[in-house]
Amino acid sequence: MRGCLDRLARLLAGVRLDEPRPEDLERGVPVVTGAWVPWWELRYEGTAALRAVMLDIGWSPSHINKHLSALRRVLKESWRLGLMDAEDYHRAIDLDPVKGDREPAGRDVGDSELAALLAACDETPLGIRDAAVIAVVYVTGIRRSEAAALTLSSYSTATRSIRLVGKGNKERIVPVSAAALPWLEEWLRLRGGRPGPLFCPLRKGGKVHYRHMSSQTIADLLERRRRKAGVALPVKPHDLRRTLIGDLLDGGTDLATAQAIAGHADPRTTSRYDRRALDTKRDAVDGLRLPAPTEDRVT
Repeated sequence: MRGCLDRLARLLAGVRLDEPRPEDLERGVPVVTGAWVPWWELRYEGTAALRAVMLDIGWSPSHINKHLSALRRVLKESWRLGLMDAEDYHRAIDLDPVKGDREPAGRDVGDSELAALLAACDETPLGIRDAAVIAVVYVTGIRRSEAAALTLSSYSTATRSIRLVGKGNKERIVPVSAAALPWLEEWLRLRGGRPGPLFCPLRKGGKVHYRHMSSQTIADLLERRRRKAGVALPVKPHDLRRTLIGDLLDGGTDLATAQAIAGHADPRTTSRYDRRALDTKRDAVDGLRLPAPTEDRVT
């Protein structure tokens, strides 16, 4: 909910929606968050305008509805605290949900592209860290915000798994594929055993700075490695997540297990990543027949 309110606050302020980068914080750029907004002053005109702006941006129906839900919740708390009267509150939340469904955002990342991304990570401390992030995000399918929030204690070498708290404050344990261990273990040797964030920023000279990376930094490092690898199409952190879920389902993993790994509350969300439905449709239309082109066509 906090992330939704932060984005709504940035919409109200007319500033960039991305999370603030560390360099912005160091320069003293003001950070706009939901904590700045007197939500109780919003009336129907304001909440309806927010809904319209989200539609104009092109957010998916589910993404917009999630933000509308967060908005309703904070307005309800404002009413409970006596900061809004009942009429203003009920008018402000009288917003129709956005209908419709879309395919999952992003694209599938091919095996050769994934290999190129990892190969683009050199043997410098920065390259070692970036490779570990890419490998772990892919094999676990965790969200970039979840990866940024991990601590050293989140990872268990005994069970080869990561314990994390995802959306809805729900805890889950995700196994780490053995395929990612060489990349992760190399980073852990460099990072050392000091408690703190699992993935950390690096200072000049490759010295580890023991604080959390932002989720935007994870997106930035992936883009940097994509350019270095010469991968033509953009690669976002969610593309790795989408690819992992699709790969699991393609490999015969049952829907419930894939849902548990992804941390989806609704199995219908997981099923949208199932590429097998498209393959079935393709096989069906490939059975259609048309006459082949001939040289004596009418000209």
